[in-house]
Amino acid sequence: MCTPEERALLQLEEVFSATLARVNSLVLQPLLAAATEPSDAKDRECLQLLQQLHQSTQQLWETVEESLCSLRQRLHSPESVGLDALLLLRRPDHVLQAHKEYIEAYANCVVAQAFQKAAKKQSQYWRGRRKALRQLLSGGGAEGPVGTVLLQALRQPLTHHVQQYVLLLLRLQDTIQEDVLYSPARRLLLDSLDVPVSVTPLRAERVLLLEDALALVQGSSVHTFDLKLVWLDPGPDRRELHLLTPEEEFSFRAKDPQGQVVWQWKLTQAVCQALRGKKDFPVLGAGVDPSEAPACRCTAYTFCAEGRLFQATYEGEWCRAKPHGKGTLRWPDGRNHVGDFYQGLEHGFGIRLVPQACEDKFDCFKCHWKEGSMCGYGICEYGTDEVYKGYFREGLRHGFGVLESTPQAPQPCKYTGHWERGQKSGHGIEEDSSRGERYIGMWQADQRHGPGIMVTQAGVCYQGTFQADKIVGPGTLLSEDDSLYEGTFSRDLTLLGKGKVTFPNGFTLEGSFGGGSGKGLHTQGVLDTAALPPHPSSTSKRQLGLGAFPVESRWQGVYSPFRDFVRAGCPGELREALLGFHTQSSRELRKSQEYLCCDRSCPEDGAGSMEAVLEELLQPREPAALRQSLKKALSSSLHPLGKLLRTVMLTFQAAYAGFGANKHLQQLAQEEVRQHARDLWAAYRSLLQVALQRKGQTLEDEDAETRDLQVYSLMLPLVLPSFYSELFTLYLLLHEREDNLYGQGITNLSLFPDTKLLEFLDVQKHLWPLKDLTLTTNQRRSLVQDECFLSATECLQKIMMTVDPQEKLEVLERTHAEIQATVSRVLGREQQLPMDDLLPLLIFVVSRARIQHLGAEIHLIRDMMDPMHVGGRYDFLLTALESCFEHIQTDDMRLPPLPSHVDGGDLR
Repeated sequence: MCTPEERALLQLEEVFSATLARVNSLVLQPLLAAATEPSDAKDRECLQLLQQLHQSTQQLWETVEESLCSLRQRLHSPESVGLDALLLLRRPDHVLQAHKEYIEAYANCVVAQAFQKAAKKQSQYWRGRRKALRQLLSGGGAEGPVGTVLLQALRQPLTHHVQQYVLLLLRLQDTIQEDVLYSPARRLLLDSLDVPVSVTPLRAERVLLLEDALALVQGSSVHTFDLKLVWLDPGPDRRELHLLTPEEEFSFRAKDPQGQVVWQWKLTQAVCQALRGKKDFPVLGAGVDPSEAPACRCTAYTFCAEGRLFQATYEGEWCRAKPHGKGTLRWPDGRNHVGDFYQGLEHGFGIRLVPQACEDKFDCFKCHWKEGSMCGYGICEYGTDEVYKGYFREGLRHGFGVLESTPQAPQPCKYTGHWERGQKSGHGIEEDSSRGERYIGMWQADQRHGPGIMVTQAGVCYQGTFQADKIVGPGTLLSEDDSLYEGTFSRDLTLLGKGKVTFPNGFTLEGSFGGGSGKGLHTQGVLDTAALPPHPSSTSKRQLGLGAFPVESRWQGVYSPFRDFVRAGCPGELREALLGFHTQSSRELRKSQEYLCCDRSCPEDGAGSMEAVLEELLQPREPAALRQSLKKALSSSLHPLGKLLRTVMLTFQAAYAGFGANKHLQQLAQEEVRQHARDLWAAYRSLLQVALQRKGQTLEDEDAETRDLQVYSLMLPLVLPSFYSELFTLYLLLHEREDNLYGQGITNLSLFPDTKLLEFLDVQKHLWPLKDLTLTTNQRRSLVQDECFLSATECLQKIMMTVDPQEKLEVLERTHAEIQATVSRVLGREQQLPMDDLLPLLIFVVSRARIQHLGAEIHLIRDMMDPMHVGGRYDFLLTALESCFEHIQTDDMRLPPLPSHVDGGDLR
């Protein structure tokens, strides 16, 4: 037996089908039958439009008849009785397409005025059909021009049908809202009509507990909750039951304690049943006590409330109605986030893909998150092909980071330095490859601001003050030929305004400078040619940047995350946020968002865990063992100390490698290396302090003298190899002139045999090791070369085989010992050589060792050696080596040409 709603639906479709048939016979067929062969293009167009309308009307009628037949069959079938089985439309896509085609054909006829034109040609016929048209148009409307009446006759049936459908659906809503919840496969477990319960703060006239859902009924509206996503929290007095869902929180309160127990028990069992997927349901009071529903679950949910998760689908782990654990968020606009969640927010490691407007372009954020925002170390690969590697805070770049564009970018650029709230701020280095410029200095709000140094690919080095990305005030410029300008500049480092130029030959030009594009440099001033040539070190060795950027605070942004990590007690869960990670590239992640994953390499246990790192620090350490342990830590990227060392290596290379290797920055670089050694030793001590605190112990204070001893004797030799290549290049550039003179001297001295060279150096003949000369047949001693003091020479050559200043000094000490041993052997007794005798012998050994770039080696040893050696034995030997180096450069080391015949009879 049909319900009233079902009968109304059937009647509605029958009326619409009959109306379409009448419209076709009364309107469209006469219009087409009376049409003659059109005489012009406009008439032909109208005829084609009417034919299309006739076809679409016929197709719509056939579609309605098909749906009507389907409804009759279902309503007369016993299995189909009930509103829950009612199918309003069969093949809804097909029905919708038929309506669209009819409306489109009708609208085309209206635009082309096809009805008005047809009515003019048949005005007499249509005047006689007004009565039939009036019957077709419900509510009148058959008066007026014939064209307008025809237009209404084709529009009104469809409009009326849609309106009736809306009214029917509204009536069905009131009836079906509750009935649709019931089905033979969905049992009702509890009804508030049987066990009354009130709901707050939500309003509900009736509460229905079903096998898989909880329904709150208020009037004609029904709010359902999936039981898999319902958490129960009994109140403290057990008289109120608090319910948690992903987007709602409400409470149940029964009228009596017994009812409260029934609702709590039934809800608990229903949630457990929904999670297990079982159909059996225990009887209240039978068997064991009901188990509690698990707090942690794994399921999917699509958010409906307005907010940042609107229409996003979360699939993964839950806890107490919040995403908690590992999961995936997908938004309709293509955004994806996969990773760790904590109490509903992204927290921990996560990867987010954000689509760009252009096709197949994504921003890929691989980062640590805190309370829904990026925080800690992250790698961001943007759709613009830029890559950022560094630290974040509250979703913005903050702390140390590197932003680099690809070499193929229109303006390739790289920034290495500090950020503040998403902007370059603090000390930083920017390299502009397209302009061949490198800026080292202070930043503020993404602009160069404060003291800074500009180095160009042409070898020009400028130091001055910047404000809002522009050069302001006086500055200093050193050109590649060692010319010096002190004054004001334009933005592109052109001399502009008052200034003074000092040329390499000592001439000075002081006055006003100016110029324009293509006009060259113009000046008005005084040229002084009477000045004496300056000492080469006055300009060629002039250093920039000293005092402008205090070395103690230059790169503190690198160490700040580590210090925060230590202050927090070195928790293992924050270790990856500090050290970073390795994961898939954005290109790999973009290939398939369906299989988005966040696997990355960072050991969480074993030898690489934070607990193991701290435990190793507590092992008893003799100096040699401690050195080996620190060496191991600094060489590992998974150790906090190793991470720090690699990061400061990046800053050092950014400043002093490539075309930024400028000799005027040598002292800036060497003081930076020493400071890194101090900071890394302090980092080691802070880790050791945490390890001791976990054992209930304390770390003894360290005085300045002990600290310096450990820094220079232990830490500096371990970290120096990481900076040595770039640092030694700066020493080579700075001391290039002296090393060239030294090289020429070595070349001259190497042309002569040993005895001739010993004689030239005024070495006393009783110190000559003639017994060491190995002669071949008919060979004279005066022609033997590279035989005297051979052991000392070979020993000194080892100075180039190490980068450790301490080891270089030890090589020098062994060389001195070899010279002493050779002399003692020649004299047949122990002999301590005075400086007057030692210096010529050391010059001889140095000339035979042929050490390249000895000047750069000596100055690097002097700058990097332990201050405790100043005034001691090592200092004495290094001073002696410096004297040898200076002597070899002098004109006194130019030997006269050898005579054609050398009488060496007395040397046999």
